[in-house]
Amino acid sequence: MSELKRQVTKAIFPVAGLGTRFLPATKSVPKEIMTLVDRPLIQYAIDEARAAGITEFIFVTSRGKNALEDYFDHAPQLEDSLEKSGKHELLESLKSTNMESGAIAYIRQHKPMGLGHAVWCARRLIGDEPFAVILPDDVISAEKPCLQQMVEAYQETGGSMVATMQVPKEKASSYGILDVESEIGSLVSVRGMVEKPKVADAPSNLAVIGRYILTPDVLETLNRQKSGAGGEIQLTDAIAEEMDAKRKVYALKFEGQRFDCGSKAGFLQATVSFALAREELQDEFAAYLRDISPLIRAA
Repeated sequence: MSELKRQVTKAIFPVAGLGTRFLPATKSVPKEIMTLVDRPLIQYAIDEARAAGITEFIFVTSRGKNALEDYFDHAPQLEDSLEKSGKHELLESLKSTNMESGAIAYIRQHKPMGLGHAVWCARRLIGDEPFAVILPDDVISAEKPCLQQMVEAYQETGGSMVATMQVPKEKASSYGILDVESEIGSLVSVRGMVEKPKVADAPSNLAVIGRYILTPDVLETLNRQKSGAGGEIQLTDAIAEEMDAKRKVYALKFEGQRFDCGSKAGFLQATVSFALAREELQDEFAAYLRDISPLIRAA
């Protein structure tokens, strides 16, 4: 099967981080289980992956993530109680949280050695297939889910692909930044990528956001365990080597709004946005926001 037509059916979810920015909450609750309205961060990521045609879900975890594994398991006692109580709507809502046997796998990352290392940990489950990587911290609200947009573009381009968005120049040092070769509409051909550059050295204001479609060649590069920025094994470095080897790398300027839920401010912004988007909540919540707007202006 040609690379252009190969289906992307596997996705890696790196969820081994300790979530220290949300302590003390994350002392006992994995950050990925923290909820936006009534769904945890990881559920948004799973729903996006399913919409893009992903059928195999690979979680790279660490010690203390048992609650994350339990979340995707069936809960017979709870389901039976809801059934007997006639709470069929709530019972229906649980279906999206259940994973069938064999659909989900868990791999341990024993040391925090970077995103590239986390992806490398899943190499044996990926084999020689193209695969997606989704960072649950990056929650993207979009009419068509971001990864679905990328998969559709990938069917035309092949190669590797990252999601990208414009960021203020002064924030370039917080992201992997693209060196752009050309742009056609929302599709960007990339000739280079720099991880967390100094502001003066940033080649553009297009930042890599936590969605990737990668070829298995990237895993071969990660096999070398080469350290990059911060002494960690960086995924962006491995993708940059794809370009050095004359293999195509693209970026998609996705349609949608991205929230950095790895930060407290971003998590709160997402909570407000998603609450206002819920029909059963928006009127009451919007009224509350209007009531407190004088306090916001005074802050």
